[in-house]
Amino acid sequence: MKNWLELDYVQTFQSLPSSLFSFVQPQGLSEPKLVVKSDACAKLIGLDPNILSDDTSLKVLSGQSILSNWKPLAMKYTGHQFGYYNPDLGDGRGLLLTQVQHQQTIWDLHLKGAGMTPYSRQGDGRAVLRSSIREFLCSEAMAALGIPSTRALCVIDSSSPVYRETPETGATILRVAKTHIRFGHFEYCSFTGQTDLLKTLCDHVIKHHFPTLLLNTTVNIYRDFFQEVVNRTAQLIAKWQAFGFNHGVMNTDNMSIICDTFDFGPFAFLDDYDPKFICNHSDHQGRYAFNQQPDIANWNLAVLAQALLPLVEKDLLIPVLESYPKLFEQAYYDLLSQKLGLLNQDESAQSIIGHTLEMMKICKLDYTYFFRHLSQIHKDDTKHMLRNLCLDIAAFDKWFNAYESHLSLEGQPLNSEYDHKRVQRMNSVNPKYILRNYLAQEAITAAQQGNYQPVQTLHQVLNKPFDEQMEFDDYAKLPPDWGKTLEISCSS
Repeated sequence: MKNWLELDYVQTFQSLPSSLFSFVQPQGLSEPKLVVKSDACAKLIGLDPNILSDDTSLKVLSGQSILSNWKPLAMKYTGHQFGYYNPDLGDGRGLLLTQVQHQQTIWDLHLKGAGMTPYSRQGDGRAVLRSSIREFLCSEAMAALGIPSTRALCVIDSSSPVYRETPETGATILRVAKTHIRFGHFEYCSFTGQTDLLKTLCDHVIKHHFPTLLLNTTVNIYRDFFQEVVNRTAQLIAKWQAFGFNHGVMNTDNMSIICDTFDFGPFAFLDDYDPKFICNHSDHQGRYAFNQQPDIANWNLAVLAQALLPLVEKDLLIPVLESYPKLFEQAYYDLLSQKLGLLNQDESAQSIIGHTLEMMKICKLDYTYFFRHLSQIHKDDTKHMLRNLCLDIAAFDKWFNAYESHLSLEGQPLNSEYDHKRVQRMNSVNPKYILRNYLAQEAITAAQQGNYQPVQTLHQVLNKPFDEQMEFDDYAKLPPDWGKTLEISCSS
């Protein structure tokens, strides 16, 4: 593992035309302190995590100073926000400090909360401790769950005041990602009539992130590029739905072109299973509700297709776009089949999946808690425990009989020698621990009072979401009633 000076720095994004960015120096925070760090993320870039609390790291990570070979920049892009095009977007509070190459992979180091940029509009360019901790915890939790996501190296607290609904303290988070290029970058190039710039951007993304496309003879490489984005988007959204993740702000400028989960704002994981759940209390129309996410992803892909029209004929793009619903459905039902411990994915499997979700909705069962305990439903005490949590006992009993019959038809009846293998399979895909809003809020409250240990412990627990970790059982409990009604906004 290396220190900051020893890392292998590259600057691929800076090779693009300057109309895509502006060079900006970060504006440092006062009295920086390390809140929490991710050793796993540090390993990705080849950095020694033990140096993150030293003086050099604190200055770099708080924006007080930069290395001599760094040229920080803010990216320019546009995007559709809540369905309406906004031409005035860009990195308003974050800077791409530099890029690092480690083991043949190039990583962006992006400092969020680094101060004002030409794209800050009316903002102050700052991030607050609350939102920075939420993004850190969720980024690393998503990675541990196996959901494609940007990563987070650390969070830095400070004594610098920041004013939101109430006075808060400024913070930074170092986001680590293979790219920060968004759907909105392509919209900017296309909708401002810069076709040459659009082609240059596409070629750059294909070279660095979809290189296998260069090996194949094709009618149109940009059509194939779009197909890859459609495929990856379907896989990503299927995982969001399977794990009960509600992003909250699926604007096109929050859609990563390599289909990582990107920009953590008012997100939430489901508590009680409510398909119409809205995590963002600013989303009054429910545009980004949990059950709308697959369709919104399709809508966003249509916007990307429109942006690519200068490079690809419409007749080539339409069939690709139309392939999304089936790709999503296949990926989603495959994941739900695994969560239910099913061996086959067929019409009968889809039927029992639908029956399960309908029962959970009627009974108001906790999404993660139910699926984790489902693997033990062959035990009477577990079955009775889940049954007693239901608002509609009859609905549960009807579902249980159907589920038990389905497993028998698959040749893996309950209370048989097949239980052990089924339990192992199900526990490997149904997490015991997720980032519930109330757990994040308790850790944030402690951190705001200067106690960072709860954040560090929660991060430790979420690093191994599928493991029993019995010493941390309290983190897997059903949430208290107050924890289900926390209101989260886009404010950061």
